[in-house]
Amino acid sequence: MRRNFFLALGLVAIALVSLPISARRVPDSRAASSSVLQKRGAKAAARSPTVREINLEGLKKLLERDGKQSRPLLVNFWATWCEPCREEFPDLVQINKDYKARGLEFVTVSLDESGEIKTGVPQFLRQMRSTMPAYLLNVPDPEPAIKWVDAEWGGGLPATYLYNAQGQIVFKHMGRIKPAELRSAINTVTSDK
Repeated sequence: MRRNFFLALGLVAIALVSLPISARRVPDSRAASSSVLQKRGAKAAARSPTVREINLEGLKKLLERDGKQSRPLLVNFWATWCEPCREEFPDLVQINKDYKARGLEFVTVSLDESGEIKTGVPQFLRQMRSTMPAYLLNVPDPEPAIKWVDAEWGGGLPATYLYNAQGQIVFKHMGRIKPAELRSAINTVTSDK
């Protein structure tokens, strides 16, 4: 009988040792796990990209170069609901990494609904690991903003514009960018830097 007891005890010990660590937690560890998750959530929120809301006047200030700026500016208009925008974004993130040290300023302007400024837009930017300054255009009618940027632009997304240091548009592309083509244009405005 004692032999059976020790055999059973040994089997229980073997079973406990073979359990994954997560299954061996004591009940009080739930509070600790919750605390760890809260800390991770706070860190993720701290890393969330800041998306600034701008109106037409803010867009004008953002894009007007007036020859005062000494750095070229790349601007990408996009939205989270735009599939080509989502597909090209990893290329844009890489271009920003590659050219930031060469003097290229790069901003993104989302045309999502203003309610997405704290949810969908920063969530997407975080997933993409984007570090470019991000804006959300909040205007009652986007047509004046579109025409101010480019009279030839019909508002289709994505739309990418490259301004030289004097504020002149030197490259524009409607639809998903071709990275090699964009890089070639950027090289022309950053080559003397």
